[in-house]
Amino acid sequence: MFQCDAMEANVRVLYLLYIYLFFWYNLSVFNVGRLLLLGFYRTGEEHIYLLTKRAFDLVSSALALLVLSPILFLVGVIIKVESRGSVLFKQERIGKQADPFVLFKFRTMRVDAPKYALHPTDSDDPRITRVGKWLRRTSIDELPQLWNVLRGDMSVVGPRPEMQFVVEEYNENQRARLRVRPGITGVWQISPERSLPIHEGVDYDLYYIENRSFALDLAIILRTVFSLIRGRGT
Repeated sequence: MFQCDAMEANVRVLYLLYIYLFFWYNLSVFNVGRLLLLGFYRTGEEHIYLLTKRAFDLVSSALALLVLSPILFLVGVIIKVESRGSVLFKQERIGKQADPFVLFKFRTMRVDAPKYALHPTDSDDPRITRVGKWLRRTSIDELPQLWNVLRGDMSVVGPRPEMQFVVEEYNENQRARLRVRPGITGVWQISPERSLPIHEGVDYDLYYIENRSFALDLAIILRTVFSLIRGRGT
């Protein structure tokens, strides 16, 4: 209807290609007769990057778990002393290619809090324990996910993993997040919009997936460290 009205008014109509479809490939344009054809291909550099990224994940997560083991033990003791229940919070999340996995975090909420309820948005949420407020503010509650990285469920850098019921409501753009391993930190986590729900940061995730490189991963990690030092968390 809009197109017809515009043409009748002698207004030029232009169309924007659905560019997210082209984010995962290099694009070539060919002229065959009077036809304009698009070709897609991946470069061999991506395979080198993926191997480098996995090697970095293995080494960094193993070293971090070893070096931080005294802190992890101390945090576990503090959680246990303050409230009854498990030290670790385990929850099914959706990873690469929509494969489910068990995500590990330090428990920051009371044991009677619903496991798959909406994420607390207020530090005064009554479900959060006193120790949990500090763990969330410093992001120490995320440290057990280094085990997920070591296992290959996650990467240090990547889109945050979501719960099954959220993924079931994904649109086509949001499902593109499932093309890569989820991460502990990423572009969205260091952005000004990190307070929004994870799935609303899809543009940040798509940007990362399109432009990911080892240099970008290191830059994101450094920015995350600086944010933690300044007390912003991830």
